[in-house]
Amino acid sequence: MTQTRVADLTVEEFKELVREAFLQALFDILGDPDEGLELRDDFAEVLQRSLADVEAGGKTIPVEEVAGKLGLTW
Repeated sequence: MTQTRVADLTVEEFKELVREAFLQALFDILGDPDEGLELRDDFAEVLQRSLADVEAGGKTIPVEEVAGKLGLTW
């Protein structure tokens, strides 16, 4: 397996590497804020209906499209 050196990365690749390392460090420090919590029964039912709808061929919307409609960058 060949290893890539930092000096061989493009600026964008380096930024992505730093971004991933930063996010992983945050997660390591803060952990999962939802860990140990349970879903409410009504919300679990909504999720189950949504999954069943998708499995039955229902329409999905790509996250990029949803983010764009909300003025967010994904």
